[in-house]
Amino acid sequence: MPWTHSSSLSRTYSLYLPKHPNSALTPNYGSNPDVWNDITFPNDVVRNELTSYIGKRLTPQPTKVRADVEVTCFGYEGIDAVKTALRAAEAKNTAETQVKVKLVSPPLYVLTSQCLEKNTGIAILEDAIKEIDGNIRAAGGGCLVRMAPKAVTENDDAELQALMEKRERENQEVSGDESVSESDEGVAEA
Repeated sequence: MPWTHSSSLSRTYSLYLPKHPNSALTPNYGSNPDVWNDITFPNDVVRNELTSYIGKRLTPQPTKVRADVEVTCFGYEGIDAVKTALRAAEAKNTAETQVKVKLVSPPLYVLTSQCLEKNTGIAILEDAIKEIDGNIRAAGGGCLVRMAPKAVTENDDAELQALMEKRERENQEVSGDESVSESDEGVAEA
């Protein structure tokens, strides 16, 4: 167990020991199976179960990073310029770093990325925002950052989903939105 390693080595290597006994396993677990040599297990089933459990617990979890931006273009290219700018942000995706763009409601878009390192994810989204800004300004539009890139939790995701559903309900056609009204029955559409 980690605490047995901590106490047995504390006399000799007190300067080199980690602050928490569990952190002794983190750098050595995958690369050094000899960590377990000093420990006697009742049987191989216990040893395999324990090493499997600790391996799962020590696996790094990805962090979700999000930014909210408003992208508009009232120039000649209009929506095509917005699409091009947003695709430019996604164009630099690699297997390790993925930037995803979601429409909340025009002109609000959400950029998300999942990375093992929070700071890496934030830097990726900042670069994506710079790419969007450069492309949309070249077309005569603008990019406004509503929420700077930050690590988000499940609560933030739930709030975003609720906002997206609310905006979708607001954008649905209601009575009175028809293109032809009763007073226009005799008039031909252009």
